[in-house]
Amino acid sequence: MSTPLKQLLVHFDDSPAALKRLNLARRIASLQGGQVTALYAVTPALMDLPFAAEAGAAAVSALREIDEQRQQRARASFELAMDESHGVRPHWAEAAGYSVSAALSTQAFYADLVVLGQPEPESSETTGLIENLLAASGKPALVVPFAAALSAAAPADKIAIAWKPTREAARAVSAAIPLLQRAREVHVMAWGEEEDDGVRGSRLNLDTYLHQRGIQPHWHREQSEPDFIGEAMLSRAFDLGSDLLVMGCYGHSRAREWVLGGASRTVLRSMTIPVFMAH
Repeated sequence: MSTPLKQLLVHFDDSPAALKRLNLARRIASLQGGQVTALYAVTPALMDLPFAAEAGAAAVSALREIDEQRQQRARASFELAMDESHGVRPHWAEAAGYSVSAALSTQAFYADLVVLGQPEPESSETTGLIENLLAASGKPALVVPFAAALSAAAPADKIAIAWKPTREAARAVSAAIPLLQRAREVHVMAWGEEEDDGVRGSRLNLDTYLHQRGIQPHWHREQSEPDFIGEAMLSRAFDLGSDLLVMGCYGHSRAREWVLGGASRTVLRSMTIPVFMAH
């Protein structure tokens, strides 16, 4: 067995989706013999409405009261969840600064897995939080869809791997081994001909890598990669009945920042099952 996921970090706020993230993390930690920390990190209302400060002290005071009410709602929701029987009692932490991304990324250095939420369409939050954390921390993230109901069964019973021979995909598979080893079914999805790396004889490959770790994968290879690979990943994962997608998170640098590539952005926008990602 590989090293279990001993420390899970959950991004927590006052939304109903935060409880979904927390409970999924607790179920995983229970199976892995780990612990969970919920980090309350939200952008202050004054930062969302920067010109409110010009309206005077009364406006600033009202926004601070909104922040306090949000924090109180989140803490009450967290305390209520403590009474539910998931086997693992989570810990509570709060970000004191204004940068949600910085707080999560720094705390992620000490976690084996970070559990984040898919941004809701009407929310001001974007996929920037996810891409910044993956790039800044180097740690894997489990992104939980905001809308779909999660199965009450094992959190990763049927896992689909979107495979291509890249650093990002290799890191995602390696980090997901503790979950893959507990899955009932593991499916590897690949597109295009297998690349010739110039190695002959007893060469290494993903199939051997997984078998050596007690994982028996089912392979699904298409001859050519479709134009819209993000949609193809989600469609195939759905057809296979998967409850978790493991994939590399791809992007590129642009004007001092790292931004998501098209396939990764498509998956994060349209996902209906949790997605395990690494960069």
